[in-house]
Amino acid sequence: MSDSTSSPSPISGSRLDEGEEHDLTADLDLGFDGAEDILRSWRKGMRPDPDLTVSEWADEHRWLSSRGAAEPGRYRTARAPYLREIMDALSPRHPAQRVTFMKAAQVGATEAGNNWIGFVIHHAPGPMLAVLPSLELAKRTSRGRLDPLIADSPALRERVNPARSRDAGNSMLSKEFPGGILVLTGANSAAGLRSMPARYIFLDEVDAYPASADEEGDPVTLAEARTTTFSHRRKVFMVSTPTIRGLSRIEREFDASDQRRYFVPCPHCRAMQWPQFERLRWDKGRPDTAAYHCEGCEKPIAEHHKTRMLEQGEWRATAVSADPHSIGFHISALYSPLGWKSWQQIAREWLAAQGSEEMLRVARNTLLGETWVSCACACVAKPRTRAEVVRGLITCSERPYASPPGRSGHRSRLRSCGGQINHSPQRARQMPIDQALMAVFLASLSSIVLVGSPLAATHVDVRIDSNSVAKRFWCD
Repeated sequence: MSDSTSSPSPISGSRLDEGEEHDLTADLDLGFDGAEDILRSWRKGMRPDPDLTVSEWADEHRWLSSRGAAEPGRYRTARAPYLREIMDALSPRHPAQRVTFMKAAQVGATEAGNNWIGFVIHHAPGPMLAVLPSLELAKRTSRGRLDPLIADSPALRERVNPARSRDAGNSMLSKEFPGGILVLTGANSAAGLRSMPARYIFLDEVDAYPASADEEGDPVTLAEARTTTFSHRRKVFMVSTPTIRGLSRIEREFDASDQRRYFVPCPHCRAMQWPQFERLRWDKGRPDTAAYHCEGCEKPIAEHHKTRMLEQGEWRATAVSADPHSIGFHISALYSPLGWKSWQQIAREWLAAQGSEEMLRVARNTLLGETWVSCACACVAKPRTRAEVVRGLITCSERPYASPPGRSGHRSRLRSCGGQINHSPQRARQMPIDQALMAVFLASLSSIVLVGSPLAATHVDVRIDSNSVAKRFWCD
């Protein structure tokens, strides 16, 4: 780069082999009206764009609208420092091709994706596909997030014509800009997923996608197939709050990545650690006393330290990726910046969820950013014998409760299946292990009653009521 104190030539020219500098306008007749305007536009077009990362672009050009942001005004990556490396991995010069972000709710992930969209429009134009769980949600996202993104950022507003102008190339689900196009579609639309080749793909809330797009296959696979011709230049950004273990797309992708965690320092002993929910502690019945306890020195950490901890944090890989071009990140609500979700709020919501399986599932997904472990899934994941199946069922049961009048025996509610375990000394014929596993799987889908012996843990009767027809499965 030239010295900042040197006087610029009328136009940034080229240097010949002798090192001489030439004015490219020397032999031009510039005496006509509008010549200076033409030269000004030419200089602007010839000047290379700054070599910015996505986070640097967002800090310089992004403005948040009051229509879709709790904190309108200039975007500041420093507000949520853990997003910096995630966004920068989406920059063209970063070697990663697939970026997975498994996270809690409302930690800034979607805005990071919107920053990437703005960066592509402004600095790295190309065909881009943004996939939402449904076409209706894609339309809502266009109106509520993308339109304000473009309207409130001057750098984007001058590149994307307003939708009301004739032949603007700007519709609800399609935004044209110099050198590229952004298409929004739903994961439930196979036609939208195969509509065009794409260099960039933004897959938002993938765990809410249907299993198949119009019965043509997995929507994530269909979308990623659009990037084939772009080879090493492609970027795929996959974001979601997880759902159920074994069914969660985002967890599967994260597990196959290098599983990066955001390590922050303890303000007391400086030990680096990634916050885990079991270390958030509070006095019984008093969530307002919640504080995080360091895994190194065990001292409580007050929440006002969080801002400094996040500033000094760093991402560290905790696994080896199966694909060297695939990286993954995980964030829980414990990292939420001050003013968003506090540790006291997390403790309060967790306590409120106790006693309700559905509320506990939501809390685990949206607060911890982790999958919900279904009892049936846990039982059928690894067992090799009938006895292991039975032990799994009884181990996963919740605390006992009183039997209804006229019925004897110890009863306990199966945690995830919505069924019941009734222990009785009844014996039964043997049942092949594949049928036992199938019974447990069906139990996860139906209203069930399980009956067995808690002493020998070898007899289980699975009764599945469907249209008043009872089906029995016995395992010995």
